Amino acid sequence: MFYDHTKIFVKAGDGGNGSIHFRREKFAPRGGPDGGDGGKGGSLYIEATTDLNTLVDYRYRQHFKATPGEAGARQKMHGAAGEDTTLYVPCGTVVRDGESGELIADLVEAGQNVMVARGGRGGLGNVHFATSTHQAPREAQNGEPGEERWIMLELRLIADVGLVGYPNAGKSTLLSVVTAARPKIADYPFTTLTPNLGVVAVGQPGSGDEFGFVLADIPGLIEGAAQGIGLGHEFLRHVQRTRLLLHVLDGASLDRDPWQDFLAINKELHNYDELLATRPQVVVFNKMDLAEAQERWPELKAKAEEQGYPAFAISAAAHQGTEELMAFAAKRLLEIKRDEEERAASQVVPDMDGTVLRPQPVDAFTVTKVEGVYIVSGKRVERTVSMTNQDSDESMDRLQVTLSKMGVTKALEEAGVKAGDRVRFGKVELYWGE
Repeated sequence: MFYDHTKIFVKAGDGGNGSIHFRREKFAPRGGPDGGDGGKGGSLYIEATTDLNTLVDYRYRQHFKATPGEAGARQKMHGAAGEDTTLYVPCGTVVRDGESGELIADLVEAGQNVMVARGGRGGLGNVHFATSTHQAPREAQNGEPGEERWIMLELRLIADVGLVGYPNAGKSTLLSVVTAARPKIADYPFTTLTPNLGVVAVGQPGSGDEFGFVLADIPGLIEGAAQGIGLGHEFLRHVQRTRLLLHVLDGASLDRDPWQDFLAINKELHNYDELLATRPQVVVFNKMDLAEAQERWPELKAKAEEQGYPAFAISAAAHQGTEELMAFAAKRLLEIKRDEEERAASQVVPDMDGTVLRPQPVDAFTVTKVEGVYIVSGKRVERTVSMTNQDSDESMDRLQVTLSKMGVTKALEEAGVKAGDRVRFGKVELYWGE
């Protein structure tokens, strides 16, 4: 089975807790605090590799966690950092946020990676809280929780040229003739249920003019494919990376009009992604070894050329016209790549107009009330509360002072918070006191 999309949950390692410890040595009975810091939690990465070609590894296991950091220890010893975790995916995998759908990364080349969950920072040991007036602090920070999220993985095949068309048009046969690929071939619709790839070699090896490109056989599309009919979404995503489309038409079908098939498939491409409608196409009229196709060819060729599409008549089964088609595809692909390079080189970075984009401050927060619970949302305030040791009176006193300095206390009071109300900071819920 070809698995090309999935949804997984990733959780980075929590930071280790800081240590509360005091020196107790023979000649230093009151040596002061020496609790060490906790170790940083491991982060979680996703990396592209050529060793995989599907996402089947994430079909049955969908939860992944990195290693947490270890707690600090006495004598100011830091806890060990958690090990990072790397999940490997095929080249061509698109990574998106599971809730918003926002693009995180498009991993095209082997070795490209992206951090999808950052490990939590280690908590500070009590040695950091000693002052001239408070020399024996019994407080330390908890480790920061590691980031967690759902992410979507979507594989889009990396191919230069794609074969599209209705089922049973002869795409798989053409792929098997011009490449070394051996797709399943049979005389009934939807024989091909998964995309197949092959490498086309054009020109004589060693002559200096040889050229190769990757050809993808996209399973047959039907009307309504853009809405998911006939597994349309499963297949259309693989067309998006191609630079050139070979639109294969069944010239011998007695119950279908080849030109109407061409228009119908192009409509589905447009409905799925408007950019696909602008992708260069070559009309490939197949099964020319049969009399029905030979009769239809002149009329279809005229329609295609009238619309500006190059048209080729071939018989994939009889190996007729396939070499000429591949040579043209290679030439056209080189032209497309050259145009892309020229456009990229001509792009000029516009001058700055003086506009300054300022990111949201890290200490920004919002206060909302949902079903009687006051919810304080903000990166810094949530982190501060989560790293506070609630079992330590000194730590809770420090948290109260910190929230007041950040303006959280005033904001909650303005929102109407009263003693005994529940206030939620991220995953931590506290009761508001006098």
